[in-house]
Amino acid sequence: MKLTGAQIFIQALKDEGVDLIFGYPGGAILHVYDELYKHPEIRHVLVRHEQGAVHAADGYARVTCKPGVALVTSGPGATNTVTGLATALMDSIPMVVISGQVPLSMIGNDAFQEADIVGITRPCTKHNYLVKDVRDLQRIMKEAFHIARTGRPGPVLVDIPKDLQLHQAEYVPYDQVKVRSPRAVLQGHSGQIKKGWELLKEAKRPLLYVGGGAVLSQASDELKKFAYLTKIPVAMTLMGLGAFPGTDDLSLGMLGMHGTYYSNMSINECDVLFSVGARFDDRVTGKLSEFSKHSKKIHIDIDPANVGKSVAVDVPIVGDVKYVLGEMLKMAEAAPAFIQNYHQQIRPWWEQIRQWREKAPMGYQQGPKEIRAQYVIDMLYQMTKGEAIVTTDVGQHQMWAAQFYHFKEPHRWCTSGGLGTMGFGFPAAIGAQLAYPEKTVICISGDGSIQMNIQELATAVEWKTPVIIAILNNHFLGMVRQWQELFYENRYSEVDLNVQPDFVKLAEAYGAVGLRASVKDEVVPVIERALKVRDRPVVIDFVTTLEDNVYPMVPAGGAVSDIVLA
Repeated sequence: MKLTGAQIFIQALKDEGVDLIFGYPGGAILHVYDELYKHPEIRHVLVRHEQGAVHAADGYARVTCKPGVALVTSGPGATNTVTGLATALMDSIPMVVISGQVPLSMIGNDAFQEADIVGITRPCTKHNYLVKDVRDLQRIMKEAFHIARTGRPGPVLVDIPKDLQLHQAEYVPYDQVKVRSPRAVLQGHSGQIKKGWELLKEAKRPLLYVGGGAVLSQASDELKKFAYLTKIPVAMTLMGLGAFPGTDDLSLGMLGMHGTYYSNMSINECDVLFSVGARFDDRVTGKLSEFSKHSKKIHIDIDPANVGKSVAVDVPIVGDVKYVLGEMLKMAEAAPAFIQNYHQQIRPWWEQIRQWREKAPMGYQQGPKEIRAQYVIDMLYQMTKGEAIVTTDVGQHQMWAAQFYHFKEPHRWCTSGGLGTMGFGFPAAIGAQLAYPEKTVICISGDGSIQMNIQELATAVEWKTPVIIAILNNHFLGMVRQWQELFYENRYSEVDLNVQPDFVKLAEAYGAVGLRASVKDEVVPVIERALKVRDRPVVIDFVTTLEDNVYPMVPAGGAVSDIVLA
């Protein structure tokens, strides 16, 4: 059966089970859009900016564990995807982005809306393709999805010239298409897994250091069983939140630059650090020469390039977290007598952690009138019973959300951890809401971040997505201001957001619901109203304290032990 390139593309999406894509049309991709018109079973969400399409596909992928799909045109349409691709690459999010390109004969001639998007995105994709022959398109599409979701996940870009979209080729059954892709090591070396378990058995002050890999590999069950069995304390990175219940007694919360005092002291004083799908990011390690220098280290990671990259480890284990942790769990379950003794062995360690918790518990003081951002997030948490999907942008609000919204399950937390992308949260929330229409989805943002992609209010209104956008409005670029206060002698350089829209009127102008809370007693009522709206987005402008800071804080370049409490 011969099909055009556009038909092959649509059929490839159907073969992969894709029923939702985010996009923005243009001349170089119109043949595909014309074919898409004939297939209403594939829902297409028209965003208002290509960056919004990629972030929405990213949010969809984070909550479903399936590759998100975005479709854009050539030139500026394609270059507008770069930030979203880099965001997904840094956080290992599976995604396939398809861009139109000028006809093959015109590539390299500075044609209208031509850009070398394959060259541009090579550093910010897991892999990318320029299709040069329509006969390769079916294989390339299958490979793109395979590469995006296997091993360490990531974004893949496929660039399709306009003329190839009309060229014809044979379409063969999906299972007959052979893909070329290196195989990831999933099982891990049995000898290394045993070495890791033997090292952990000797520990008197063990710590589980859990990263986003535990979420991506869907290893939450194995992690919980292992932690409950051994009673080893669990500290999570920003990307690891939800892999283990944040409300559990074994949880020390988030570690790192704005992590809890007790999680950071634990990583500083532990004698065996068991890294589970984390990559020793600089926001966790601080000063490398001082990082957890008393500990032996075990490191599970599916990407061998991550093992030993920043911190030397004693037992490297290259493999899938779910499998490796499952094997180690079997070893623990096979030694019940040892486990009972182990609980006694680490009891003094837990006593030390209890003392750290008492010295500096996570908390805040909310006065009678002025709204503190922490209070808003606390109320969102309590009023949703911790069951909402929460997306954020980047800044103070992101850190407060990580500190005060306690995630009980994975895939409920969507934030840009590696790249730190302002403008990510709202379109990601739209993607998450369209994946799960029945769930409560909240985008926690700042008055700076929300304006990066606020045009997607039109998308949210059109699709009747009841996303709640909680703007923590302090009239500053909050985190930058905090750094200028602490490290630049209060020289506030270009961080005052004196001119900004009336967010309530702006929401209403788009057809959304606009609400505002200016004093503490208005916070709960506006959240109650927002949670009742199910047919459109709700924007809540929370007017918060102007110069509040995020604590605890480890100064950039400082050791974890240099943590500042207030």
